Amino acid sequence: MRFVVPSIDEKLFQLADERLASLTKPLGSLGRLEEIAKRLVAQKNQLFPSIRKKAVFVFAGDHGVTEEGVSAYPRDVTYQMVYNFLRGKAAVNVLSRFAGFDCIVVDVGVDYDFEEREGLLIRKVLKGTRNFTKGPAMDRESAERCIQIGRELAHMCGDKEYDLVVPGDMGIGNTTPSTAIISVILDLPVKEVVGRGTGIDEKGLKRKISAIEEGINVNRPRKEDPIDVLSKVGGAEIGAIAGFILGAAERRIAVVLDGLISCAGALIAAKLEPKVVEFLFAGHRSEEKGQWAVLSELGLQPILDLNMRLGEGTGGVLASLVIEASLRLYREMATFEEASVSKKIE
Repeated sequence: MRFVVPSIDEKLFQLADERLASLTKPLGSLGRLEEIAKRLVAQKNQLFPSIRKKAVFVFAGDHGVTEEGVSAYPRDVTYQMVYNFLRGKAAVNVLSRFAGFDCIVVDVGVDYDFEEREGLLIRKVLKGTRNFTKGPAMDRESAERCIQIGRELAHMCGDKEYDLVVPGDMGIGNTTPSTAIISVILDLPVKEVVGRGTGIDEKGLKRKISAIEEGINVNRPRKEDPIDVLSKVGGAEIGAIAGFILGAAERRIAVVLDGLISCAGALIAAKLEPKVVEFLFAGHRSEEKGQWAVLSELGLQPILDLNMRLGEGTGGVLASLVIEASLRLYREMATFEEASVSKKIE
């Protein structure tokens, strides 16, 4: 698979830095807000970019590995939560309304037959992955199709003039394949990157570690081939998130990552095309250790740290408010010259 992601023009960072230095404030006094604004300028390749429209895409899929008792909730919760999203009653819906986001749910791999309805895009590749402790989660063709679906949806966002997107997720058990992907690609022991997901107890955590280690041992995914890793121990929604990130970067759309699952998708995307990292923001620091490992690998610093581990895109949507604030300051503050304010004494 080939992706055409534009390069960042370093001159725009410099021009944005000069603009920030001219504003009526002490040099660098807005801290990371200045860094965020400069990053937006470079991403959009415009000295005065704007954020016209925003969307969170909640990619949904089921996972065969739930047979191993790796989640505190039954598999049926995936499709039940899809209906909750469509009713506008989930956490991501509340935050989306507050932050001015469109919220779209995408069925990539839910083991349930939905009827067409507003707010739901049916792009089903499979009805849940297979139990990867017994063999590959899906075939390579399915993994590639999931990536392509995400990419196409990101291009649709570009056509509809979205400037900022958040990849969200829904899938009972999906912290297990996400952790497996991170363990393999980063070559880290499972115990160093595993977390409690939906809140499993000690026995559940041991089952989860055992299932991931067994899946890696049975399937032998090749860390140098991210699609192989995705197909053998991944999930449909994780693949779609990877493609969504790649497609957004191709269209110069800023992407705000959420927690573990979106970061697993980002890791796959970055291994397929390293330039996507320039178009990413880390929305928040999750309670999941695997997410920390990915952010460290990608060189991203989280904007928020609220001890969150919900998923759905919630942390990314919240962090977008800070991103928008940084751009407002950059665009709307007066310069020393415009405000007739004396500059710092040299």
